[in-house]
Amino acid sequence: MKHIFTTLLILLLAHGSAAAAKTTLVTRIDPTDWYVGLRHSSLQLMVYGTGIREASVTTARTDVRIDSLVRLDSPNYLLVYLDVKDAAAGSLPLTFRLGRKQQTVDYQLKRREKEGAARQGFTNADVLYLLMPDRFAQGPHHPKQVPGLHHYVEDRTQPSLRHGGDLEGVRQHLDYFDQLGVTALWFTPILENNSPDDHGASTYHGYATTDYYRVDPRFGTNAQYRALIDEAHAHGLKVVMDMIFNHCGFDHPWVADLPARDWLNTSSWLPGHDRRDRDGAVHTADGYVQTSYKITPVFDPYASDVDKRETVDGWFVSTMPDLNHRNHHLMTYLIQNSIWWIETAGIDGIRMDTYPYADARGMARWMKTLDEEYPNFNVVGETWVTEPAYTAAWQKDSPLTPYNSYLKTVMDFSFFDKLAKAKHEETDAWWDGYNRLYNSLLYDYLYVDPSHVMAFVDNHDTDRFLEHTQDAARLQGALALLLTLPRIPQLYYGTEILMNGTKEVSDGYVRTDFPGGFPGDERNAFTPEGRTQPEQQMFQWLSRLLHWRKGNETITRGYTTQFMPWKGVYVVARRWHRNTVITVINGTSREATFEVARFAELLDTTATATSLDAVDVPTGRRFDLSHDVLLAPREALVLELQ
Repeated sequence: MKHIFTTLLILLLAHGSAAAAKTTLVTRIDPTDWYVGLRHSSLQLMVYGTGIREASVTTARTDVRIDSLVRLDSPNYLLVYLDVKDAAAGSLPLTFRLGRKQQTVDYQLKRREKEGAARQGFTNADVLYLLMPDRFAQGPHHPKQVPGLHHYVEDRTQPSLRHGGDLEGVRQHLDYFDQLGVTALWFTPILENNSPDDHGASTYHGYATTDYYRVDPRFGTNAQYRALIDEAHAHGLKVVMDMIFNHCGFDHPWVADLPARDWLNTSSWLPGHDRRDRDGAVHTADGYVQTSYKITPVFDPYASDVDKRETVDGWFVSTMPDLNHRNHHLMTYLIQNSIWWIETAGIDGIRMDTYPYADARGMARWMKTLDEEYPNFNVVGETWVTEPAYTAAWQKDSPLTPYNSYLKTVMDFSFFDKLAKAKHEETDAWWDGYNRLYNSLLYDYLYVDPSHVMAFVDNHDTDRFLEHTQDAARLQGALALLLTLPRIPQLYYGTEILMNGTKEVSDGYVRTDFPGGFPGDERNAFTPEGRTQPEQQMFQWLSRLLHWRKGNETITRGYTTQFMPWKGVYVVARRWHRNTVITVINGTSREATFEVARFAELLDTTATATSLDAVDVPTGRRFDLSHDVLLAPREALVLELQ
């Protein structure tokens, strides 16, 4: 009898051990894997699981140390901090114990493909081409509906719903970017946006992240993203990843179960309320704080507390919860996420959305970490104020603020704003027209490094430059200036074929589909045959200018001289050694004269006889600069002295 009892006990214990072995305590870990050999050896693991907060954690590895366990407010998260300074690549078994339950997870530590200093970011030698994957092109195996996601509609007739573009569609047109002559691709966000459609609107734009470690499956997979980047590199194209630290999507798991009470800004209205109705609409309650969209209080020495709070702590919209970067653990999570994508996907740069809306010191910590890990990498921050002094204050090492942002590159919204006004004006002797550009560029002395300023004539958040016209002359003037200034230029998809539109009705009208990118399109503007004559002429004009710019040290390293607009004509020159490029723009709707004698200082060093030869780069036309040049209305020339 005793023998039978002992046998039964052994069987019960064995059964219990087997049950314990099958226990699922951990449902997810972020990051999904990690890399050894990084300068910063501390690794934060965010562990998800019901009741996981109270678990203990051990590892059999002697080259990895568990530094600390952080038990957050929610019982369903546990932060595990590891020291992997001496760790070798390979499996890292982590054993989680909770009461009598136990689970071992084989976490993976990987070797880096290259040292951090070997990762070269985008520079002013590049031209970025901004595109929205949902609106650019669709691959041949695009799914009609992805299982596991909230129901969504793809309808190309609706400007605010998804249209069905994907990463494979972009990959199929890499040759197009070669033909055009750009050197870097900036995609609007490609991470998962698993939010339901809301009264005819969707998150097709990608700015409501619901998983920081997963490409949105409507666009493709993580592996397809990496394959696209590898192939882009083979074409000589860099890839810039759009990230958003300021906010996440409402359907991120954090929102339904806050890891900590201070994980979000002004989140007190969330608990106890039905936040979504059956149609997916979010309803706010008392205590909700909306951002003012005014980011000037961040640097305003006289700013009130209420203004600063609304800027930094207010939500961008009710469906995009505002993350609190003063929470050290959250900021660590986001910093690691950016490092993971650099190492995993091989991206060449980051564009950070809504930069000043986030906590400035938290973001400075992020930038300093990246700069130490990847000294030659580059990040551009969206700094949407139209005064150069504000923008310059955000740049790394700026003396204009009491603390260092460590942000290398800022966006020149002053250039965009002044150009948007100038295109509708006649350039006079004082303030209007291209005087606005002159008066913006003269403040370049405020920048630590003007070559780390990104300029643009339009983007996905603005009216297209052409608005409701196809005025190629005005566009060419803007692009001639953009591509020859001491800036990092950014183009917006379709500008090369005169795509137009405004935001009067919705943002979707400046984010229309590229013709030829989708099945059933009536024409294919990726080919010369599919373009109208004006589109082809614009494409050729811009392509010649872009190919000439590649590797052109006069543009990337040359000294800059600008002249006050004179009789409606604006002139900016770049000189390097004995090479001279002169951009000439007629800022009026009438004929004007480029009076050569006024610009003699540009010509002395290259004069060889009684005449000076120059070639207009985009057209190949030749000019004798011993004589004045008559300019057609709004005509632009990019003259390279021979």
